[in-house]
Amino acid sequence: MERSLNNPTSEIRVAADVGGTFTDLVFLDENGRLTTRKVPSTPPDFDRAVAEALDASFQAEGIEPTSVSTVCHGTTVATNAVLERQGARTALITTRGFRDVLELRRIRAPQLYDLFFDKPAPIIPRNLRFEISERMSADGEELKPIDESELDQIAHALDEEGIESVAVCLIHAYAFPDHERQIGDFLHERCPGIPVSLSHVVLRQRREYERTATTAVNAYVRPVMRGYLDRMRASLTTRRVQAPLSIMQSAGGLTTADDAAARPVFALESGPAAGVLAAATIGSASELVNLLSLDMGGTTAKAALIEGGKIPYSAEYEVGATLSAGNRLTGGGGEVVLAPSIDIAEVGAGGGSIAWLDIVGGLRVGPQSAGALPGPACYGRGGSEPTVTDANVVLGYVKSGPLGGGNIVIDADTAYSSIKENIAKPLNIEPVAAAHGIHHIANAQMLRALREVSVHRGRDPREFTIVAFGGSGPVHAAHLADELGSNQVLIPPRPGVFSAVGLLASGIEHHDVRSCQIVAKSEAIEPIQMLLDEMTSPMLNQFATESIEPDTISFQPVFDMRYTGEPSDIRIEVDHQGEFAKTVDLARATFEEEHHRLYGYAGEPGSEVEIVAIRLIGRTEGGGVNCFSEYQAKDTPSGSRAATFEPTDGAIEVPMVSRTGLHETPGPLLIDEYDATIVVPPGWVATTDPLGSLILTKPMIP
Repeated sequence: MERSLNNPTSEIRVAADVGGTFTDLVFLDENGRLTTRKVPSTPPDFDRAVAEALDASFQAEGIEPTSVSTVCHGTTVATNAVLERQGARTALITTRGFRDVLELRRIRAPQLYDLFFDKPAPIIPRNLRFEISERMSADGEELKPIDESELDQIAHALDEEGIESVAVCLIHAYAFPDHERQIGDFLHERCPGIPVSLSHVVLRQRREYERTATTAVNAYVRPVMRGYLDRMRASLTTRRVQAPLSIMQSAGGLTTADDAAARPVFALESGPAAGVLAAATIGSASELVNLLSLDMGGTTAKAALIEGGKIPYSAEYEVGATLSAGNRLTGGGGEVVLAPSIDIAEVGAGGGSIAWLDIVGGLRVGPQSAGALPGPACYGRGGSEPTVTDANVVLGYVKSGPLGGGNIVIDADTAYSSIKENIAKPLNIEPVAAAHGIHHIANAQMLRALREVSVHRGRDPREFTIVAFGGSGPVHAAHLADELGSNQVLIPPRPGVFSAVGLLASGIEHHDVRSCQIVAKSEAIEPIQMLLDEMTSPMLNQFATESIEPDTISFQPVFDMRYTGEPSDIRIEVDHQGEFAKTVDLARATFEEEHHRLYGYAGEPGSEVEIVAIRLIGRTEGGGVNCFSEYQAKDTPSGSRAATFEPTDGAIEVPMVSRTGLHETPGPLLIDEYDATIVVPPGWVATTDPLGSLILTKPMIP
């Protein structure tokens, strides 16, 4: 007899993706049956929305809480703490002479010719950065031992200042961490209630500023993340859910809640990473390997490039800038994090992004967001400022009435009035024209992110299919494809909760890194293998504590490579099947090809290439395409509604259809689903594939 979600003996996996505007829950049983729930987020207590959604789902679906076997979670709690400067009161202990590393930063500015750019203030102020007289040489010789009397003075200052978290980053500790361990042991004994983040534990990699900044961010958000996960665990226990809690990391892959609480800097881009993994999985199942993922939620829009079915990674990114991305050619406006992450570009353009007029009357969109509370004006939850969602309602793209199962009811009249009073009247234009302008400015913001991961990486976006998801992504996807020159868009099943589905598609994953300086030659295999072995053993022990069998783990070496003398390096995945000496030669050839693609040239024949860091990724297989194996779209009531695609043409009646059964059906079409609305503009054609994905194509004009 086939089991269903309401069968108490069925094993249930749960995924919870918490965003700034909505919280999404997905339940998957062992037979592949999947149900979803979307509720407004509850800032600042984001865990409350998860608890409320669990209660409602347990009751509505008849789920027995004890049947839940796994809870996978993606959260923006750590990111929000950095963005809003709401982290812990944090101190930094560093080698004497390096107190101002966080202040000096790097010579970067988001806009090259902005003469009025001010560097962001460090998250740890100068009076909370303490120096200690110690020194290790670059080759490991102890030049000056630690003076414990200085540590006593620092510990007393920590008590006096009410410090809640401590970061420790000493010069050369990435290679020789003995002094950091001594300080950690001292503080654990002297200040047992204060968490201590040691740089060699957080990030064992060369580059003094980046390592210090990453450790500082980790310490800054650590108490916030620990408190949040403790509340989440307590909430699950109260509901008789005893399943382990796993957290999505920025680099993809899940880790334990304890690991995420100790190293939250690895989970800053938790939710966006899950969406990219889901996009790669559904793309592979649909035999599409070159993809641009677009995740447009209520607060931000995220873009990533998937090439040849592979997800690109970045060893460095910024959080808190107007454009958060893993590109060292730009930046300077946020907090640098030198931790592994999927290469994602993020902009403050979501459904809740507020439209406003600047001092000279120019129309702007974002980055401020209406969030979950009060939300867009059309939600009727107290918001009065017009947002992108309000504009889409006025244009007829988003329907009036209940949204997401009835948790929110869209009021078109309120949306119209908000845009009319705040935008249209001051500009002396019609509200529909103002809404059209808001929609297109939001598109321009998202194009920045899409071009950042494609054109700025030497890729032609016309050769990629856009995978659009999130509550607002399917509304804008075809218009964005037009701008990029792409003629194909994929809208996956359940697009509004797609990132939560991605949590279920992922396995457990752990990362480690060692800095080095090894010339990339076949003779270099011995020192490379030694560093890989040094990382493999503790990683296997970590998997063992999670009850994972060694034969289910795969290991992926990665080299950070550069031409000798260059400051920038490129991350190259290593095909380590077969003879390892040939692997190094292949990695060098791949590096030279990628260098030419990114910068337009490669070195002269015989140019020396060096490996400056060796990474190791250990991962287990996740649910994969099984998470998309069953999809039954509810039929949309037949009929039509007025929508405006060009203000000069006026509103036209557009058919409302279901995604099921579409086969080369020409637009315009509107598809209203539980968690999102899909807009198929004129000139586009819609087809449903076997997995339930909607494929939009634009026929090429001869």
